[in-house]
Amino acid sequence: MRKMLLPVLLILTMVLSACGKEAPAPQENAAAGNETKTETKTGTMTYQSENGPIEIPADPQRIIGLTNAPNILSLDGKLVGVDEWTKKNPLFKDKLTEVETVSDEDLEKIIELKPDLIIAGSTMKNLDKMSKIAPTIVYTWGKLDYLAQQLEIGKVLNKEAEAKAWIDDFTKRAKETGEEIKAKIGEKATVSVFEYDAKSFYVFGNNWARGTEVLYQAMGLNMPDAVKKEALGPGYYMMSVEVIPQFAGDYIILSKPTGEENAFLKSDTWKNIPAVSQKHIIEIDTEASTYSDPTTLEYLLKIFKEGFLGKA
Repeated sequence: MRKMLLPVLLILTMVLSACGKEAPAPQENAAAGNETKTETKTGTMTYQSENGPIEIPADPQRIIGLTNAPNILSLDGKLVGVDEWTKKNPLFKDKLTEVETVSDEDLEKIIELKPDLIIAGSTMKNLDKMSKIAPTIVYTWGKLDYLAQQLEIGKVLNKEAEAKAWIDDFTKRAKETGEEIKAKIGEKATVSVFEYDAKSFYVFGNNWARGTEVLYQAMGLNMPDAVKKEALGPGYYMMSVEVIPQFAGDYIILSKPTGEENAFLKSDTWKNIPAVSQKHIIEIDTEASTYSDPTTLEYLLKIFKEGFLGKA
């Protein structure tokens, strides 16, 4: 979910919610799905969206991705406009050099880009107006899990088979890696995913990006009981520094935002957490870890494989 400093994330959460000061927002991931089908027609197809059937290009050439842009990129969708957070993400920077940054409030720019398809979040502004500019597909964060979301984008781009093939392959590889990891660290070993800004510390559940889908859903690794209690439902939990040790697993994934420091990381309390003192910490780049699309998931799977197993 971009310059993922947490105060900015609140704005994103309010706008997109949808990988803030009140909470660091996830990106393009969620929880239980809706089923859709596509019907091919001459030059167009009918996509069964969450708001009903919508006629869209069978081969869209000028897509504006206000949400799910990384999923679109993974299937070589032809983007002409994306949200600012995708544009700033280091994993996608090279692919978006000629793609414009646009928001749901900038209708004039959307018109100038002459899209033939717009993909937006259900809480965004001007959806009715955008739908008059081009067919507009809306997704509600929380209706689709990270794999179902990729499959839906595959349907939109008429690449459902390609999306399904990746899902099957990734799921298989991630499960195998999880089994290797558990064989090494123990079946009951726990893993926590932490993130911080200058003043706060957060721990994440199993569907809030930062690799949580990979670790807990795909690999089947365990989270500490305290994390299950406080973060599994809402997706995240902001911890006071006094209780951070209670949420620390046998291993810690530490999401580090660029340019942010937190004094607690230099404290004896932090250094005395067993996972820290035993160097059971795997660091990830916050800005590159806040989506749950194939590119991000493959990037994180590689990091976790190297971090836990010492091999690529």
